[in-house]
Amino acid sequence: MRTLRVVQWATGAVGGYALRGVVERPEFELAGVLVYDPDKIGMDAGPLVGLPETGVVCTDDVDAILALDADCVLHMPLPATFFGGDHDHDVDMICKLLASGKNVITTTGFVYPMAYGTGVVDRIEKACREGGTTLHGTGINPGFVSDVLPLTLTGLSSRLDHIYVRETSDYRGHPSRHIVTDLIGFARTAKDYVTAVRPFRAFQRALFTESVQLVSAALGVELDEIEEMDEFELATEDFEIASGTVRQGTVAASRWVFSGLVRGRPFMTVECVYKADADKVLRWAEPGFSIHIEGRPTIVVNLNEVNHGLAGAAAHAVNTIRAVVLADPGIRTVLDLPMVTGRGTARLA
Repeated sequence: MRTLRVVQWATGAVGGYALRGVVERPEFELAGVLVYDPDKIGMDAGPLVGLPETGVVCTDDVDAILALDADCVLHMPLPATFFGGDHDHDVDMICKLLASGKNVITTTGFVYPMAYGTGVVDRIEKACREGGTTLHGTGINPGFVSDVLPLTLTGLSSRLDHIYVRETSDYRGHPSRHIVTDLIGFARTAKDYVTAVRPFRAFQRALFTESVQLVSAALGVELDEIEEMDEFELATEDFEIASGTVRQGTVAASRWVFSGLVRGRPFMTVECVYKADADKVLRWAEPGFSIHIEGRPTIVVNLNEVNHGLAGAAAHAVNTIRAVVLADPGIRTVLDLPMVTGRGTARLA
């Protein structure tokens, strides 16, 4: 197998793990690194993630990245909708990368771009034709827990009534106040939260609408609509988390539910619970993932702990690189690629 040249686009919570994975694996060659933090510009990519120097210097020059000769870009910035921006910005940049001759694996959504309509799909497919390239969206949820695992489990079904996926995440150790407070809304007053969380709501709806539609389409089910509901819980005391202080009476948890309906009844439901500190917020489920396939037979799978979930999301992207490079040009979802495994990551004594 030839060595594949890979660009790491963004080195935040997920991108940093992906960068480490690319540098440590001999089947990949790091071709370039795009960063947003001014303090990282000019740094060697290796020490940025605690590894020896690579000879690849981080840059914020998008044109320089577009001009690189590379097989794949691991595209992992915060989506534009996180900041109240236009989803079109992400589409535009991904299309530029694809048209430049680089396959793209992104964690900004796009697990099922068809959810955005023919306009977005046509733009992406046109860029893929121009560059002879492939786009694949992935992540841990959406991208694995709410897509790959439920679909795999339905292979045991002779009748499907309802697919239910739940994620509960604990943010006590997340260091970024920008993510924890500015975007998710923890530590805000109830009044402030309702207004400030709008960009995050748009992001959540975009992500999980894709996931629900992907699974339903794969199973031959046409949804009538996707229903959305969210609520929040207030802190009963002051407590500290890695990103700062959560005061009594401010938002300490939120719950989001997205249901794909057929004739008014849910066929697939995704529930996401986010807690500033799971020990301080007892309402709703404990951290972990749960999948319920209701039908014949009924199947329940609980993943009580996935420590370093962001590392898992990054690893899934890295492990997909070769399959995406080998795929035919165009949009390729999990339905189009071979099973992704940890081949190449075994460390034997």
